[in-house]
Amino acid sequence: MANSLNTITVNGVTYNSEAYASANAVTKTNNELDKNAFLTLLVTELQNQDPLDPQDNSEFVAQMVQFSTLEQMSNMSSALGDINTLVGNIDTSVLVGQLSGMIGKGLDWIETVETADDKGNPVSTTESFSGIITGVTVADGVTKVIAQTEDGKTYQVGVNNIAYVYELNDNSENPSDSGVATEEVVAEV
Repeated sequence: MANSLNTITVNGVTYNSEAYASANAVTKTNNELDKNAFLTLLVTELQNQDPLDPQDNSEFVAQMVQFSTLEQMSNMSSALGDINTLVGNIDTSVLVGQLSGMIGKGLDWIETVETADDKGNPVSTTESFSGIITGVTVADGVTKVIAQTEDGKTYQVGVNNIAYVYELNDNSENPSDSGVATEEVVAEV
């Protein structure tokens, strides 16, 4: 049974955990060196050595230790990559949960606007905006809140651009009409 805890949506396509794992399975190519390739190489080396001047056994043991160490480092690197992905997914899920709790609250944010002067030189200015949080979105691994201003425009606001999140005054039937903030600040970044 699919639910939000065992599904993943990638580029608009929702997979259950088994389908996603099979779709993203990595196949091993034959040109990669693994333990079996090393042992095959070692046996070939032993078969083709000069019987009057054999190699020292310690050289073979040293080569085996070096290869084993390299293989373990490779396995650890792969495992750390998997852990990094898992932690990133958990961080995103926690952030989305926290931001979802702010839907319906007032939001002040700052946007940097890039323009050019009359000579074509880049000029950066900052503009302040206010609105109401209407949703949360995650696109290409970036989490943003969706905010609607009093004039009805919708913006996707990066978490780093948020200045204040606050409770709206409940004096009117539609909080977006009042736009008046109470003194309680919910979050300040």
